[in-house]
Amino acid sequence: MCQAAKHFLVLLSLTCLALVPAGRGQAEAPIRKEELIIEITGSQYRFEVEVADTEEERARGLMFRESLPENEGMLFLYPEPRPVSFWMKNTYIPLDMLFIGSDGLVAAIAEQTQPLSETTIPSTVPVKAVLEINGGLAQTLGIKIGARVRSPAYFP
Repeated sequence: MCQAAKHFLVLLSLTCLALVPAGRGQAEAPIRKEELIIEITGSQYRFEVEVADTEEERARGLMFRESLPENEGMLFLYPEPRPVSFWMKNTYIPLDMLFIGSDGLVAAIAEQTQPLSETTIPSTVPVKAVLEINGGLAQTLGIKIGARVRSPAYFP
C-alpha cells in the first residue's frame, strides 16, 4: 500500500472516531458502587448501586444500557433536598424510580417508566436522592411510600 493511501486511512479512522457520540462507543469513567438496603416491614432487600453524585453522572444515568441485574440500580444523590424530574430519553429499559427524602424514607414512586420517553417524571416533593431499579421490582418486593432506605454513607 502506498504512503498516501496509508495517510488517507489514518485520517479516515480519526474522522470516524470524532463522529461517535459521547457516551456511545467510548469507554465511560467507572462509577463508584455502594451497598444499599431497603427495609419493608421486617424484610430487607440489598442492592448494589452505582452512585451518581456529580452533574455529569446524573445527566448520563442509565442511558444506553440494555439491561440491569435484578439486585442492582443507580442512586442519584443531590447536595441538598430539592424537587427533581427525570425522563427516559435514551434509556432502553423500564425503570422504577424511588424518590427518597433526606430522612431516608421513600417519599414517592414512579413505577414502570416508559423507555425512550421524553415525558418528565417529577418527584412531586423535595428529595435528597432517587433510586432507579428495574421496572416492576418495587411492586414485586412490596416497596411502598414510607419504606426506609439505608446506606452507611448516605442514610444511616
